Amino acid sequence: MAILSDYEEPEANAPSSSATSTKPFKASLDPANPLGFLETVFGFLARESDLFKSDSLINDVNAVVRMVKEKVQTQERMQKEKDRGTNGNIDIEMKEAPIPASAAPPKEVKAEDDTAADSKEENKNGPRAPNRGNGLDMDNYCWTQTLQEVNVTVPVPPGTKSRFIICEIKKNHLKVGVKGQPPVIDAELYKPVKVDDCFWSLEDQKSISVLLTKFDNMEWWKYLVKGEPEIDTQKVEPENSKLSDLDPETRSTVEKMMYDQRQKTMGLPTSDEMQKQEILKKFMSEHPEMDFSKAKFS
Repeated sequence: MAILSDYEEPEANAPSSSATSTKPFKASLDPANPLGFLETVFGFLARESDLFKSDSLINDVNAVVRMVKEKVQTQERMQKEKDRGTNGNIDIEMKEAPIPASAAPPKEVKAEDDTAADSKEENKNGPRAPNRGNGLDMDNYCWTQTLQEVNVTVPVPPGTKSRFIICEIKKNHLKVGVKGQPPVIDAELYKPVKVDDCFWSLEDQKSISVLLTKFDNMEWWKYLVKGEPEIDTQKVEPENSKLSDLDPETRSTVEKMMYDQRQKTMGLPTSDEMQKQEILKKFMSEHPEMDFSKAKFS
């Protein structure tokens, strides 16, 4: 498991001893050839540092790349949510503007209140609708998921240093918190994870970001850890861009799962049930002499 958060910022009053050992580096980035830029950077590091002498070099570099990718995806997702929220507010204002507030009958307002109360009661008793990331927003943390990974975000007091973070990732258990305080998460995971492909990082000294890689990348998690409310996995909405990253066989299976979920939601037969019906129809047409009127099919 690669930990990317052990870098400690030097104190402001501490004398700088690295000034004399700093190596100047100059390079130009060609947007059409970003890998060439990385090759130049790695060549410089190989000449001027001991980075390439580390036995865990490949794992560490992969972890850095995954962390940056995760940060970029999180920023893009937050921007999309912000844009949706802005557009939603505009639509609401346009729809509500022509209707004076005083014109709304008291009975209708009461009916809306009753509907909202019923909805809240349903959320308490049954599975909850997932958030935009196909996970759930809890009081002191939130989590999102794809078929391959689970991302957990735990806010911490601003200015928290990485040495004060507690993050223990085991195959079936997760513990996250700050030293000297009760852990925010300390429970058994919904499903096993690949520990060697999991890592955590401290984001801007404001939150802990944990990436968990699922063992089974063909199943949506109903909850992060035991004791949480369950989400309704039939309402999960995977991004199409993620499907393009899958190999053809996995993508075909995922698309079949999504189709069957939609069919079940609408009370229609799944793909397997439709295939059985087609086989039965073909058999019946090939054997008209047989009487199927009293036959029962499951």
